[in-house]
Formats: sequence, C-alpha cells, structure tokens
Amino acid sequence: MNRGVDGAMATVREFRVGDGERLVEAWRRSLPYDPVTPQRFRNLVLLDVNFDPAGLRVAVDGDAIVGAAYAVRRTTAMVGADLEPGMGWLPFFFVTPEARGGGVGAALLDSALDFLRGHGVSTVEFAGYTPNYIAPGLDAAAYPEALKLLQRKGFNTRYEAVAMDRSLVDYTLPDEIRARVAALTAEGYRFGTPSDDDLVGLVELAGVHFNPDWARAIRECVSAGTPTDRIVCAHEPGGALVGWAQHEAYEGVTERFGPFGVLEARRGTGLGKILLHLTLERMRALGAHSAWFLWTGEKSAAGQLYLKTGFQVTRRFQVMRAELS
Repeated sequence: MNRGVDGAMATVREFRVGDGERLVEAWRRSLPYDPVTPQRFRNLVLLDVNFDPAGLRVAVDGDAIVGAAYAVRRTTAMVGADLEPGMGWLPFFFVTPEARGGGVGAALLDSALDFLRGHGVSTVEFAGYTPNYIAPGLDAAAYPEALKLLQRKGFNTRYEAVAMDRSLVDYTLPDEIRARVAALTAEGYRFGTPSDDDLVGLVELAGVHFNPDWARAIRECVSAGTPTDRIVCAHEPGGALVGWAQHEAYEGVTERFGPFGVLEARRGTGLGKILLHLTLERMRALGAHSAWFLWTGEKSAAGQLYLKTGFQVTRRFQVMRAELS
C-alpha cells in the first residue's frame, strides 16, 4: 500500500473483471496525449495473445482506479518458437493527476517489475512491445515526471525514435516521380496493387528482410478486410518483388502510413521515393488529409527521405531499457 489521494492509502493489485471502463477513464485523464478508447484497450491489451491479468497492476483508492502499470512477457512466440526468454516489456503506466506525488507510481512500477522478475525476466524494455505497442517509447516532453521515475527505477535511453506527420491537403504527385515511374516501367519494372498470389512473397519479404511484426501486420490487415489497394508493390524486370509501401495496416486507420521497405540491394535506385509518393497519392485520392506514422530514426535513410518529402517531426520518444537485478 502507498500514500495516494488526499493522504489516503492506495492499494496495488492485479486486474479484475469490472476494471476496464474505470481504467480507460483514468488512462484518458492521466495520458492526455495518448488517450485510448474501450475498444482499443480491449484489442491492444485484453485480447493480446500474451496478456496475463496478473501483469496488469492496478492502483485503487477505495472504488477509484488511480493508476496502472502493464507488464508482459511472451507466452506465445512472435516468430517460430522464440519466446525471447529473459525479456519483458512495460507497454504503459500512469497515475491520475490527483494521486501523484505520493509514491503510487513507484509502487506500480515495483509491482510490475516484480511480476516480471517472478517469471525469469532479466531485461525490460519500456513501451516497444510487439505486436500491440501503444507507443514506441516515452514522450519525455509530454510526460517529464514519468521520465524521472523510470530513470530512478534503472531505465536508460537506448535510442530516440520520432513520429512524423505530413499534410496531404496540398499534395500532388511530383512530375519527377511520374517521369521516373514511366522510365522504370519502360525498363520492365512494375508498380501496383499486389495480387492475392503476390501476398505470399510480400509477407515473406517483410518477415525475412525487415521485421516479423510487419509480416504479421500485412497478414492481419488483409485478413480483416483491408483492401489490397492500400499496398503498392515494386517488381523488378525479372518479376521479383523488391519493395512495397502501404497504409491502413494498423487498426484500420487510413491516414497511418507504413510499413514500408525496399530490399537493401535495390536501395539508391529511387524505388523507395517512388513507393512513398505512389502511396501518398492513393491516400489523398481516398480523401486523407494527412499521413502519419509512429516511429523512425530521424537520421536514418528512411527518416531523411520522409523529411525531404515534406514530413515533419511531431513527437520524440525515448526507447528505454532496464536490467533487473
């Protein structure tokens, strides 16, 4: 128990049936830059394949939920049989404004980390859990108190990720892109919506050469009914699939761009720039007023391409990790 609202004692316990609605409301008040709906909370947390009610630590003061911290480890492998033993994640935590300053946040983190220790976890990453991460890391500008608390608990920043947005209100496909597409098409390249058969190679390309979570996103969004014209593929003259870009892959959000990748051996040919612009053109045709994504490295090749295409950094996230004793 820890001192909480107006000097009262807040109790930390595991998630129980009946907590959901009050937890979402407390989340909204506590994380104003990252509000969540009951449906998103259900889909991203309660229905996650690795969800364990004992890992969702809830701070209560009487009947009021005043905070929560979610700890998770893999019980179902993301790839093959790899359960990533020793690895755990802390996708989110929060304390309501009126309960801050009394040790509730520290008690929640201690409880969440103890849960992970009890399951053999030695390394914990804040936020970057796949498949259902809420954010790629901590927005220190939005939540400076959370940064200080994580640092006190042994979390250190590994790297910074940035979110970017671009208005599409004034977007038109640049003439140079149109000309480059025509030139490459004349050489035998093919750009367009994948056929159902193409999806087999696309999932393999994404999962083997990029990120298994991207392969999952492609499979799940198409299976859920996302039209395949949200994907633009690039095939080289020999017919091999060498890159793709898409939108609406996550939670059915039309304006969310990605994932996006070009084989390393084909980079420098302008294919990435073409795929990005062809996807933005399709998004604008659907009525999207903006394009956004949650994270990339600002100094990476992809980050520089986005900036040159008119995207702007809108948030910065600290990807943090702690080693448990």
